[in-house]
Parts: sequence; C-alpha cells; structure tokens
Amino acid sequence: MDRLLLTLLCFAVFALCLYGMWRGWRRKARAQSVRIPPFPEVPADRGEVLLETRGLYVSTTMSGHWQDRIVTRGAGLRGPAVLRLHDGGIEVDRTGAPGFWIPRERIVGVGTAKGMAGKVMGTESLLVITWRLGDVELDTGLRGDDLSVYPQWIEKAKGGAQV
Repeated sequence: MDRLLLTLLCFAVFALCLYGMWRGWRRKARAQSVRIPPFPEVPADRGEVLLETRGLYVSTTMSGHWQDRIVTRGAGLRGPAVLRLHDGGIEVDRTGAPGFWIPRERIVGVGTAKGMAGKVMGTESLLVITWRLGDVELDTGLRGDDLSVYPQWIEKAKGGAQV
C-alpha cells in the first residue's frame, strides 16, 4: 500500500509540473501577443528563389537574448523548415507550423551563432537572421543541413551585414 501511495504521489507531482509548464507557456504567449505584432505572411508573388536551405527551424528569440524564445502565434514550435531568399525577403517555410516572411528592408543582419533557445552547439552552426518586426528586434535561427552555404546567406541576404 505504501508503494502505491508513493507511486501515485510521484505521478501527481509529475502531472502538476507538466500543468505548470503548460500554463507558463500559455501565459508567455498571451503576454507576447500584446508586445509583438503578427509575423508577416508570405506574399503570393515572392519572385525568383535566389538561395534555398533546408534544415531545422530552431526558434525566434528577442534579439540579443538567445534564451528568450518567442512562443506567440506558433513561433515557438521547432521543426523542419526551408529558408528561401527572394528579392523581397526571406520565406521561412516550416513543416507542420505556420510559415512567415521576413521582408528584406527589415533585415538588420545575418550571421552565425553557437546557440539559441532549444539548441546549443559547440560550433557556429546556426544561421541567425536579425530583423525588425514593428518596434521589436528579433533573431530567427536555423540549423541548416549544409553549413557550407552560410557564407552565401550572410553575403546575399543583407549585403554582407553581420550580426
């Protein structure tokens, strides 16, 4: 009987922790939905694809705060993605989550990083796009399948601007 009560207590504590994390995620999403405008939708006429990279969408964070993940409007969902550079901006096409558009005139810089919320590596293997959304500056990170294309992204996406 003692073992059953201890097992039930452990399960209850675990369930309570899960509930607390779920509530915290929702609270953070509500607070961010007030401060952060909706992400731009991908335009119908994007133009020619100049550069394309497949990989893992890691996250979007507040610029300079690599652990402050943006969770509102589905931006916190990590998963497979394709980045496509067009004349007018960058399309972030995520599998199983809403994609979004980063207009070229809002790109502040493009560079590499060792880590971002949800992914940390020992090398500069994340491609990070810093951009403005309203009056908020964001970092969007992708762990590309082919790291050798990062210099092309850094050069072409914002004319050589570095993060």
